[in-house]
Amino acid sequence: MGVHGLTTFVEGNRNLLQDVKFRDSRLVIDGCSLYFRLYFNNGLDQQHGGDYDAFACLLTRFLSALAACNIQPYVVLDGGIDPSDKKFTTLRQRMQSKIKEADSLSHGRNGSVLPILTRRVFIQVLMQSGVPLVQCPAEADWEIACLAHQWNCPVLTNDSDFYIFDLPGGCLPLNFFQWTHLNGKASHRYISARRYTTSALCSWFGGLNWELLPLFAVLTGNDYGTPGEAETILGTIGVIGLGKGSKGRAPISRIEGILLWLSAFSYPAEALDEISSLMEEEGRDGGGRGRRGQKGGHSSKLWTLMQEYYVTPQSSLACWFSGGAPPGRQNSRLPESLSLAAAQGLLPPLAVDALVMHRVLLMPQVENSKQASSHCCARTIRQAVYGILLQDVQAGDVRVQENISQGMRGGRGGRGRGGFQVSGGWGQHGANVGAGVSAVQTQGAGSSIFVDEYDRLELNLKKNQVEACPPRTFICLDTLSQAPEALRSAVMFEVLGTKESALEYVPLHLRLAVAVTDFWLREAKPTPSQPQLQALVLGLVYGELSLNNQTGGTHDQHAEHVLAAMDGQRLRPGERRGLDVGAAHSFSQWQACLWSAMCLNQLLQLPLEQPHVSWLFSGTLVHGLLRYLKGGSAPESFLSWGSLSGQLYSCLLDAVRNCSSRTHPSSSAAGRRRRGGGGRGRRGRGGGRGGGRRGAWGGGRGVEEMNNRFALLMSEEQFDEW
Repeated sequence: MGVHGLTTFVEGNRNLLQDVKFRDSRLVIDGCSLYFRLYFNNGLDQQHGGDYDAFACLLTRFLSALAACNIQPYVVLDGGIDPSDKKFTTLRQRMQSKIKEADSLSHGRNGSVLPILTRRVFIQVLMQSGVPLVQCPAEADWEIACLAHQWNCPVLTNDSDFYIFDLPGGCLPLNFFQWTHLNGKASHRYISARRYTTSALCSWFGGLNWELLPLFAVLTGNDYGTPGEAETILGTIGVIGLGKGSKGRAPISRIEGILLWLSAFSYPAEALDEISSLMEEEGRDGGGRGRRGQKGGHSSKLWTLMQEYYVTPQSSLACWFSGGAPPGRQNSRLPESLSLAAAQGLLPPLAVDALVMHRVLLMPQVENSKQASSHCCARTIRQAVYGILLQDVQAGDVRVQENISQGMRGGRGGRGRGGFQVSGGWGQHGANVGAGVSAVQTQGAGSSIFVDEYDRLELNLKKNQVEACPPRTFICLDTLSQAPEALRSAVMFEVLGTKESALEYVPLHLRLAVAVTDFWLREAKPTPSQPQLQALVLGLVYGELSLNNQTGGTHDQHAEHVLAAMDGQRLRPGERRGLDVGAAHSFSQWQACLWSAMCLNQLLQLPLEQPHVSWLFSGTLVHGLLRYLKGGSAPESFLSWGSLSGQLYSCLLDAVRNCSSRTHPSSSAAGRRRRGGGGRGRRGRGGGRGGGRRGAWGGGRGVEEMNNRFALLMSEEQFDEW
């Protein structure tokens, strides 16, 4: 979460940062810091749902720069919500802030909201590039620090928590990591960076003992007690507004005041005793009822929180990254195969949060805040995820209730975040696991189980209790890895309401996207318009052609022309005012459906091939294509129906129209007329219905021939990649 104000203090003090020419080294990367930094600091789209293709290309260039300098990256990602709950208040506050920022972006004002599929793209690109990674059960800071300490290499991050850990290799702030401008000769390339070490900070404050820095972090961070408790302590010890700074500088800041106060002590125990004494004295002098007799209370609580900043000599991740066996599975509540998938980043935190905490946070998107949250559209998919994960609880499994009541404390000798397990340990890894699980109802066999979903209601964060609903097709979590693929596919198609036979001619890696698109057409509110569907499918065609070019596959002679023509409709930075909020809301619902469906697919261990997410959706492209189609133009203006691109477009539209196993709200002639509308642009929105052309939802000829030809675009290796 970071230490308030420390980044500004360190990066504003040139004496605390050493210039380095970074090369020929391991580098432990704080994955979440990296993808946030890359996306937000490079002008990538946020208002239209994200440009995932541009982000993937940017990340690929970053990894290439590391390789050119012989830097070996190891990426560590945060996982789910910390079960101790000590940071949940902060997480809710951040979500509330992001809801407001998303609304600001929807009105053309400033804001900062990460597109919902960015993390998935990040993981896929890392896997494709062969970069080692691990996803931790909860916050990864301590694990990152232990690994970097053991390997004696730096951490690349923007998280000021790493200014507290005593790391021999220090940390490299992303703000000063100049990877876009490599220096040196070809065989000795390096990246100009600045390195921070705790020894530099301690020297600046007259030889401050490093062991006091964790106390500093606790007093200034966001983890201590209830709001205002840390402020009470700081006010009592009198470190605010001390006048002159050290070495005759200007009046001190809050950060400097605390560090100066701590520099008067030799060891943490002395400072903790002083805090306890002052707090007890304050209670006597001020008549503070209940303060007396609690001399050890504050120091004990502070000491417990401080342990998170003391690393161990051996990291549980070192074995993982060296290719050895993963650690044991104590306290695990996921089967071994899913536990392994979670550590590999192949099972999203939402699934782990639902299982362990019965609580999930749904990321805000840029949408119409007057409408229901875009995540509402995909609720039934998530209910199936919860049902599969929690069906043993629904059957009256009392272990959950027992684990909650016991708190499931474990591991690491009381170091506050014990019990971390990589690859096998996705059970309890902190104190007070049951906090916030009030929605669980386990009164007896067959009782309903609910998961708390935190989502947007207008401009406020709201908790909704969502029932876990296992699919009718029974599948057991504990034996899921042994379940036949046909059974797992059946579960997937049941939840999405899809007829598998209708996807026969769709490329394997696009079947999930097509099924999701049909689900979106049925469930989205308002019902998506025909131009919105056409723009979305054109975007899929664009992605396939681009992916084919990137991987050196064979493409027809019209591919370059098609790509250039579509690119010409992409919204440019100067045109990003006047957002079509209705379209943004509709496409946000599509992304929410895809996000939830991919989670279900990963939980079921990929019965459908995972799509190349970076080539499924580009917000500026799809919004630009929609504007073009609404202006009266037809999709045919981009495509030649004799080409593979035209036939792919026709195939995807036909599959969307035909794959639903449920009643489609647009299946009636009235529904088609409603979307077709009237007046200006009617011919274009109909997809060229005159002259014997195909109907409003695409064509039906040459599909089998198209599929056989289109298969040549992609090699077998590419189909198997994910």
